[in-house]
This record gives sequence, structure tokens and C-alpha cells, in this order.
Amino acid sequence: MTPITPGFTGSPLDRCEPARAKVEALEAMAAEAGALLLDLDGYDPLIAGDRLGWSPLPKLAEEERVLLGRIDGIARFARLDPQAPAARRTGALMDLLGALPPDEAETYATARSLLDWHARHRFCANCGTPTAPCHAGWARLCPNCATEHYPRTDPVVIMLAEHDDHVLVGRQPAFPPGRYSALAGFVEVGESIEEAVRRELFEEAGIRAGAVRYLASQPWPFPSQLMMACIATTDDPTITLDQLELEDAKWVSRADVRAALAGEEGAAFLAPPPYAIANTLFRLWLAEG
Repeated sequence: MTPITPGFTGSPLDRCEPARAKVEALEAMAAEAGALLLDLDGYDPLIAGDRLGWSPLPKLAEEERVLLGRIDGIARFARLDPQAPAARRTGALMDLLGALPPDEAETYATARSLLDWHARHRFCANCGTPTAPCHAGWARLCPNCATEHYPRTDPVVIMLAEHDDHVLVGRQPAFPPGRYSALAGFVEVGESIEEAVRRELFEEAGIRAGAVRYLASQPWPFPSQLMMACIATTDDPTITLDQLELEDAKWVSRADVRAALAGEEGAAFLAPPPYAIANTLFRLWLAEG
């Protein structure tokens, strides 16, 4: 079977973690003749064809740059604007992401999540004092209480309930017309992945699931989540919809999923875009069958 690669994965980025706390090493990397800066319009990537754009690294103060790492031995940075607002996800950005292969998208996702985290976490959560970037942009330090803050990643489960060779799909009001996807939700404090899958299925669709199996994961930089794709089995297909969460939910067959992924006219639903792990989840489920 051909490997199925989730979106936002496979970047060749060497994150150079040992160098982040070494001022001399960072300055040497920034001074390299071939060092590059990621081309961004705000938070959106500037791309050529299906590749990210890079420009020669200008002279930037330490607090104005984030070290992403190395690709092909070349040091890569992103510009950090201390006054930039938090990022917004736009339709134009999602169209751009459709042009990027997964490895390029992951490199971009790393930069976007880091820059957006800085914009959202300017004050110490311990004492409220304004913080400053440190560790090559991979942390912030409070000058008052010396607390170090690191970028957070929020765990999210995304899952298909399975019954009698069908899977459950749902749609939110914000989706494009006809689009259905896997159900999803944040993992709560003190909860395992399996428990989160069962809880979310019951809360959103009234489905009581049994066995849960993990299939794949994906970083999702909106703003910074780790999507964990699972399939859960159920003996009872009765749907009790939470209309605060979902507009509709329904069971679809393998033929329905296959037609949706192929974009066939008259398919039972419009599939999620290829860079979304929901699309990967559908393809993995078909491959299992």
C-alpha cells in the first residue's frame, strides 16, 4: 500500500535545538552568507509554484528573529515583529495551502505557530510582567520573576465512528456548502485520547463508542494544535445531534467516501481538503477496507 502522508508533516527542518541557548552559535548562524529569511505577507506565506519563498537574511536584532533551523544545511529564520497582532485564518491562506506539499506546509506551520504564539503571549502568566523572546525565539523570559514560557500545543482528537462498514460524518454551519468531515474536539485536562474520542462522539452526536484505534497525527497551526486521528467502533448508530456543535451528521458508506475524495459529481458530500487530516483519515479508513 502506498504510504498516506498527512498534511503539515515531513519537513526536512533540522530544528537545531542545542544551539538555541548559545548566543555565540546563534549569532554565527545569523551571520552565515547563505542564511535565509522566510518570505511572509503578515502571517501568510509567499510562494512560487509549490515552494515557500526565501530571501537573504537581513541584519535583525535578536528579538526580531526566530531561528527555525536548517534545511539542506542552510540556516533558516522568520521575522518576529514584537508589535504584530495575533494571526487570523483567511480563505486566501487556505487556498495557498492547497498548493503546498506536506513538507513545505510543515515548515510554514512551524514558523506561523511560533510567530503567532509570541503575539498571543506577551505577558508573564505568573506575574503579569511583559516578557521578552529568548532561546532563539523558542521561549519568552519574564524579567521580573525569571519564569520561562514555552510555546504550547493543544491536543485535539479527530475521529470517525464506524458501524457496519459505514462512518459518521458531520458538518458545522461555517463549512462550505455540502462539506462534511470527521468530528473533532479538544482533549480536556486529565483525559486520555481514547476517553476524549468517546466523550466528543457522545456529546456531539449521541454515539456511544467502544474500541478506539489511533491512526495518525498532524500539526495544525491555527493557532497551534496537534490533531490525533482515530477510529472508534459503535454498536448503536442512533444519532442524537447537538445542534450547538453541528448542523448535521450522517452515516456514509465506503462508496460514498471514495466518491467524495475523488470529487465526483453527485457525491454524498464534499470532502475536506487534502491538507486536512480529516482527508487523510478518510483515505486511511478506505485503505483498511
